[in-house]
Amino acid sequence: MAQQKAKIIWTEIDEAPALATYSLLPIVRAYSKGSGIDVEAWDISLAGRILAHFPDYLTEEQRIPDYLAKMGELAKTPEANIIKLPNISASIPQLMEAIKELQEQGYKVPDYPAEPKDEKEKDINARYAKVLGSAVNPVLREGNSDRRAATAVKEHAKKNPHRFMKPWPEQSKTRVANMQDKDFFSSENAMTADKDMDVKIEFTDSSGSKTVLKEKTPVLAGEVIDTAVMNTTALRKFYEEQIEEAKKDGVLLSLHLKATMMKVSDPIMFGHCVSVYYKDALEKHAATLKELGFNPNYGIGDLYERVANLPEAKRNEIIADVEACYKTRPELGMVDSSQGITNLHVPSDIIIDASMPVVVRDGGKMWGPDDDLHDCIAMIPDRCYAGMYQEVIEDCQKNGAYDPSTLGSVSNVGLMAQKAEEYGSHDKTFEMADSGTVRVLDPSGNTLLEQKVEKGDIFRMCQVKDIPIQDWVKLAVNRAKASGAPAVFWLDKNRAHDAELIKKVEKYLNDHDTNGLTIKIMAPRDAMRYSLERFRKGEDTISVTGNVLRDYLTDLFPIIELGTSAKMLSIVPLLNGGGLFETGAGGSAPKHVQQFVKEGYLRWDSLGEFCALAASLEHIATAYNNPDAKMLADTLDKAIAKFLDNNRSPSRKVGSIDNRGSHFYLALYWAQELAAQDYSKELKEQFSKVAKQLEENEEKINQELIGAQGSPQDIGGYYHPDAEKTSKAMRPSPTLNAILDAIA
Repeated sequence: MAQQKAKIIWTEIDEAPALATYSLLPIVRAYSKGSGIDVEAWDISLAGRILAHFPDYLTEEQRIPDYLAKMGELAKTPEANIIKLPNISASIPQLMEAIKELQEQGYKVPDYPAEPKDEKEKDINARYAKVLGSAVNPVLREGNSDRRAATAVKEHAKKNPHRFMKPWPEQSKTRVANMQDKDFFSSENAMTADKDMDVKIEFTDSSGSKTVLKEKTPVLAGEVIDTAVMNTTALRKFYEEQIEEAKKDGVLLSLHLKATMMKVSDPIMFGHCVSVYYKDALEKHAATLKELGFNPNYGIGDLYERVANLPEAKRNEIIADVEACYKTRPELGMVDSSQGITNLHVPSDIIIDASMPVVVRDGGKMWGPDDDLHDCIAMIPDRCYAGMYQEVIEDCQKNGAYDPSTLGSVSNVGLMAQKAEEYGSHDKTFEMADSGTVRVLDPSGNTLLEQKVEKGDIFRMCQVKDIPIQDWVKLAVNRAKASGAPAVFWLDKNRAHDAELIKKVEKYLNDHDTNGLTIKIMAPRDAMRYSLERFRKGEDTISVTGNVLRDYLTDLFPIIELGTSAKMLSIVPLLNGGGLFETGAGGSAPKHVQQFVKEGYLRWDSLGEFCALAASLEHIATAYNNPDAKMLADTLDKAIAKFLDNNRSPSRKVGSIDNRGSHFYLALYWAQELAAQDYSKELKEQFSKVAKQLEENEEKINQELIGAQGSPQDIGGYYHPDAEKTSKAMRPSPTLNAILDAIA
């Protein structure tokens, strides 16, 4: 059975899926080792990324390679086969927590200098900038995405619908609120480059003084570039108006941004909301808070941390004034009402792609300070995508909650290759220090695009290369052919960036045979209405979107359809022939870790990892002409179907099956399917023994796994857990371990 050696790179990441890897990866390695497949784990966790960027601060034993950079290079090769689990897109508060934990563990990484004062601090700040936000995805995504529910998963969901959907009241006051002018949507301009060139971003203030914001940005012929500005004076006025509206209507107020992925723009927008909502307290104590270094961009939680060391009387005065704001302002949507954690506590606590689907799921409501559900105003300031969420809310207000047992599917083909549409997250987004004009200049100094700005405004420039667009159109056509479902490009002709993309989509569709296919181009709100009509009828639709909508829709529809986006199959055919297989979202991962540490129960569902592994093995079978890999993939698919039919996913409470137990049953069913296949006599004999051992010891293994629940777990850290302690906690069955370890 000698085969050309293939390699799967399994990402070591953060939080609950990282814990699950300690249990699942030994199974994957044991079952694949006889098929010419190596499975390597590369650390691209938040802590791992920090350590990789500061080798000069560490001892030789503490240093680790820059696995993310290595993986980025690998993604550009035909050999790439990467299984990517969800990672933390770190906000600054999360970064600082991770730094503190590493320092406590003896890693002498430097503190994060938010406002660097010298060259050394500027260097440290620049290194940490590479760790913040969506640092991983742009590096790895050398292809566009194909996200959908695997057939077995969707069929199981319809037969066994999740019970999370709550009814919508007859009279719902919930709505999405967005700006009407002076947002990114209204200011956007765009162009398509007619040649390769390096462009410069230059700011000219009102006195005529020029400052180079970005000296050199390569632009390729055919590439779409755009600029836009968020006017923060108008933004603050919008926040104040919605505060008054929420108070008048007696509903909760909430803010929905993505301060992790859009790591430059959205924390600033978040901070303005904090400073407007709490303005009475913040203005009264402005001098003290400035001296303490309080930054509203980090949330009101930063204030509580900063005042902790003040004299008791002063500390209590400031806290009392902050809490007095709740009496004059509307109640806020809560992250954790029992702990008093509001929507404005930390910028990474409420992330739009995870939070808005939950509003829909919960009958248009959010949790309030009284630990009950209430109608809300969901503030999504920029109009680029706010309207599509309002469309969902209006659909539910008219037609009621969705029924997962009858719904169709809305899959996604997403434009994301080569850092497409990295809005507000990169080195071409700036908070303006003064009023004036920002220009994008060609090498001859000619103005390509320009924007008028005021002090404090947020300017952003974005790029989308032509080859990814061509690949995106091809992928959409292929999915339409394979599925028979309509493919809808969510593009708005009234938005400058989208208008340029529409020209390209119409051009590149002519390169394909689209006879018999339904392919449409619709503005996001219209596309949502069309998709929802089909969705309720049980009909499938393919959403073909840019990078941001890819992120939003592949949480929204799976959470409605399946109860979670972690069960989605996410395949990224890389441009140079490799494959990236993503495993779903990790939005609830922090709560899972907290529960595990507290009571030894991990409810993370690894179904996304199972499906990604099957797709990865199928890719190896094709790319390496490896029939063993095909057999592993086919038997794994059957094992997943049996896993679902027998309802072996984690439950929610101590004493029932958790993540570790679900892995045991996958191992059992996969061994049974390997024992039943007739392709490989050697593997049939080997796994017949394994299946028999697992079957005979099922009760004992379950007793060992469930017996490990119910008590606190010491894993040695949240961001950087201790490998030995975590392995012991996640592999508590000696019987199962012995069977797996004996597989030759």
